[in-house]
Amino acid sequence: MEKLMITGGRPLQGTVSISGAKNSAIALIPATILADSEVVLDNLPLLSDVAVFADILEELGAKVTREGSQMRIDPTQIKSIPMPNGSVKKLRASYYMMGALLGKFKEATIGLPGGCNFEPRPIDQHIKGFEALGATVTNEHGSIHLYAKELRGAKIYLDVSSVGATINIMLAASRAKGSTIIENAAKEPEIIDVATLLNSMGAVIKGAGTETIRIEGVSELHGCRHSIIPDRIQAGTYMIAAAATRGDVVIDNVIPKHMEAMTAKLLEMGVRIEELDESIRVIGCSNYEAVDVKALVYPGFPTDLQSPMTSLLTQADGVSVLSDFVYSSRFKHVPELVRMGAKIRVEGRSAIIEGSRLNAAKVKATDLRAGAALVIAGLTVEEGITEVSGVEFIDRGYDFLVENFRRLGADIWRETE
Repeated sequence: MEKLMITGGRPLQGTVSISGAKNSAIALIPATILADSEVVLDNLPLLSDVAVFADILEELGAKVTREGSQMRIDPTQIKSIPMPNGSVKKLRASYYMMGALLGKFKEATIGLPGGCNFEPRPIDQHIKGFEALGATVTNEHGSIHLYAKELRGAKIYLDVSSVGATINIMLAASRAKGSTIIENAAKEPEIIDVATLLNSMGAVIKGAGTETIRIEGVSELHGCRHSIIPDRIQAGTYMIAAAATRGDVVIDNVIPKHMEAMTAKLLEMGVRIEELDESIRVIGCSNYEAVDVKALVYPGFPTDLQSPMTSLLTQADGVSVLSDFVYSSRFKHVPELVRMGAKIRVEGRSAIIEGSRLNAAKVKATDLRAGAALVIAGLTVEEGITEVSGVEFIDRGYDFLVENFRRLGADIWRETE
């Protein structure tokens, strides 16, 4: 097992380029199953979750080749074989295999997914959508079984604005007969990215990025080439790190509009922000104002940046309140930050954070974004070495993390325990 070692106290300086979006990649790769010829994905991040999905497709019979940030997927030999165990258990996003296989073969057997375990996240809205399209869905021995003699378009209202359910229904409905309308759909940029790929494959999807998505089912989809959007969560993490270390960093290869909620909070704290067409410059200062942050569905402040933001708020003067209205229990990073000297208490859906000086300590990442929070905290510590274990979680969402931070001047390295 590896751990990250961090000697902090150095302002980050320089430029960092953002990889393709992890939350897009883990939906786009399953979506290629729906095609009847080769699909090429560009700007893929080099992440463990991406590698797991490549393994899953190969188990189904796909030919997958990868060179750097490009992946070629030939789905012509794929068969819908049952996958109750194995690789599908390694990541939560394996549930996208349900919508893709159901759309292509009208049947699927997928083991209940794994991934970061910070809060139970039911797939009831996914199942509601599949059943509305005409599928029979059963849960047997820890696996979801889906079968449909025929998929037909339907009007589906999501009780919760779920990214996963929205994408899964899009995948299945793209090859159903007739029209499907998804109401109260999630609006995240990653949904637009998936819709763009599907439309390039021959699907007819309108309204992605709004609360109402309309899909006209087609009988077949063809291959195409698609470049994945930049990772807004990775970008936000580096923005937070730049501010927390009082640095001066240009975050390159970003879509500034996707970062508006993040940018607004940094400006409110007193951070200087300069935006260009495809980059954002973050300039820290010596004193920050305490602010209140509410994590909401897009276009609100991202829940995936709630944990890293906690670390930054420890550097602000006064008391900040950070609330998460997406996941109520996503505060497992707080006890680890407290071990580093942070003054934080959790009350229900909120963390009350008092500005404090952090100290070096041995801490453990319990999920992907908690790991990012601990790394940022370590970068602010002025004396001693912070040890962060649980690196396998961090590697699920940040490629070249150590290399990028070292290029920005951080003293960070990996060690094997």
